[in-house]
Amino acid sequence: MENQSEKDTDQNEEMLETSESLESLSLADVSAEKTTPDSDTDLEIEDPEKAFAGITGIELYLEACRLLEVVPVSHFIQNLAKPYINLNHHGLGPRGAKAIAIALVSNATVTHLELEDNWILAEGAVCLAQMLRENCCLQELNISNNHLDTEGAEAIASLLLDNMSYLHALQLSGNNFGEETAPYFAEALMGNYQVKELDLSHNEFSEKGGELLGQMLASNETLELLNLSWNHLSMKGAVALGTGLRSNGTLKILDLSWNGFGNEGARALGEALKINNVLVQLDLSSNQIDSEGAKKLCKGLEVNGNLKVLKLANNPLTVEGATALIASIRKNPKSMMEEINISNVPVNETFIKLLDLVCQEHPGLDVTYGEAGGYISKNPEQYPNPMKVIQNYLNEHNLQLWDFFRNIDKDGNMKIPVAAIRRAIMQESNIPLNRVQIAELVQKLDRNRTGVVDYSHLKEKKLAQKPVEGEMKEEEEKEEP
Repeated sequence: MENQSEKDTDQNEEMLETSESLESLSLADVSAEKTTPDSDTDLEIEDPEKAFAGITGIELYLEACRLLEVVPVSHFIQNLAKPYINLNHHGLGPRGAKAIAIALVSNATVTHLELEDNWILAEGAVCLAQMLRENCCLQELNISNNHLDTEGAEAIASLLLDNMSYLHALQLSGNNFGEETAPYFAEALMGNYQVKELDLSHNEFSEKGGELLGQMLASNETLELLNLSWNHLSMKGAVALGTGLRSNGTLKILDLSWNGFGNEGARALGEALKINNVLVQLDLSSNQIDSEGAKKLCKGLEVNGNLKVLKLANNPLTVEGATALIASIRKNPKSMMEEINISNVPVNETFIKLLDLVCQEHPGLDVTYGEAGGYISKNPEQYPNPMKVIQNYLNEHNLQLWDFFRNIDKDGNMKIPVAAIRRAIMQESNIPLNRVQIAELVQKLDRNRTGVVDYSHLKEKKLAQKPVEGEMKEEEEKEEP
């Protein structure tokens, strides 16, 4: 018995040494811990690996926490059988992250895990990467703002390179990734065919990193969303990304805001838009693009037939550049543009008149601009409440709000893009609303600025045949805090 006790003690010390290294997910060690004198079970384990197969996720997590000397997170335990777990800002640290990784190795329910701002460091990232090589369920992971640094970047990139996970959405914002980490991600993403959404914002890839990621874009055939905002990409980085966009055939959303690449970056992206026929949304906010840069971007807008959203807020544009943007849409009969954001740019009456003309030709277009100067600012027109106008239209045609939305909803999923609503109202001559009123109406219907109006809540009211006046009043009341 004395020899057995000494053997158990030695085994326990060995496991603790293993846990302190945080280099691997030692599932056998967690199971073997049950045989120590302090364990609350008398189960004797001859083969720890076989015993692990019979342990539930909660039991495994609690054992891992005890072994790693961390406090179990009750929210994790309560939600381990659910598809979504949010542990943002829980102060987990690398050991807490390892305990969670151990519990998720064979989990088959959690598909979305939030771990932002937990100081998991590179050690925690290594454990999560190892878990993801075994887990066959997790699809969305957020480990932003966790100080992963170069070692963490290498672990995650290696996982992506080997295509060993089922992740399709990965958030890595704010993890101190410098330009030395760019080769890891560039190489990994050139061959990765799993990840569709990737957030690498608020890192420090700089120009060199931008050049490598631009080369990656030319080869990647899976990414649909890429966020590279706040990365000091500068001119050379933006030029390389523009070059990569020319041959990319999958990316739909690209965020390059706050990278300071100026007019040359805008020119490169304008050239890319002449060729690229996949990109739907492009964010170039806060990039020191002036009116000359906007005109270079317009060269692409004049021929592009796919881009729907262009964000250019907080750039030093003048009304001249704003007018050029609107004119480029008018020149392009194939344009699919639905939203242009130049919210800091003051405009004049000439711009407003041109915008009204363009919106007649492109009724789904919405342009957010700054203050209007001159006569129109001194004498603003007063318009009827657009909700009341719609209410009158429905009353006159003996329709309910459900019917109105249903006629616009081509897919029948009770979620309508705001551009489709703008287009339908502009094209309906019996609804006396102008561009400004339609913008106000859409803002009320899409309170959270999601770009979609969800009218599924009207289904029951339709069945109850609720009066139109009541429906419209309720829609307005939703605006109240």
